[in-house]
Amino acid sequence: MTVPFCGHRDTQASPELRAWLTDCVEELIEEGADTFYLGGYGGFDRLAASVVWKLKEKYPRIESVLVLAYLGREVDAEKYDRTMYPEIEGGPTRFAIVRRNRWMVDHSDVLVTYIILDTGGAAGTRKYAMRKKKRIINCPNL
Repeated sequence: MTVPFCGHRDTQASPELRAWLTDCVEELIEEGADTFYLGGYGGFDRLAASVVWKLKEKYPRIESVLVLAYLGREVDAEKYDRTMYPEIEGGPTRFAIVRRNRWMVDHSDVLVTYIILDTGGAAGTRKYAMRKKKRIINCPNL
């Protein structure tokens, strides 16, 4: 089972949010999740990456994958097992993250989100996942 994450870039990693996300990811692992796609941008992405990386201590079989939106940019890939650049259609660079996020949704089973506002890129990704009839787990407003 493959699981990507999306959330607001200005998300603060509160203890409550970290605890919820840890419980959520652990439950998904117990359901069979083994691959976690991460975008690497913003507060929620960093929190999700750190939670998955920490859970690798208990579940070494899981894989943390940084899915790149751009080629040729320097990234900190320390908390990932590997990086990948998906085959996404061309277009303006400013839409690369949207195309990458849609690719992650298309190639996943469950989307974990932390979305408070119904605007912006994270909300757009969730709407796309809803149209694709993906299972979505959204963190309650903590």
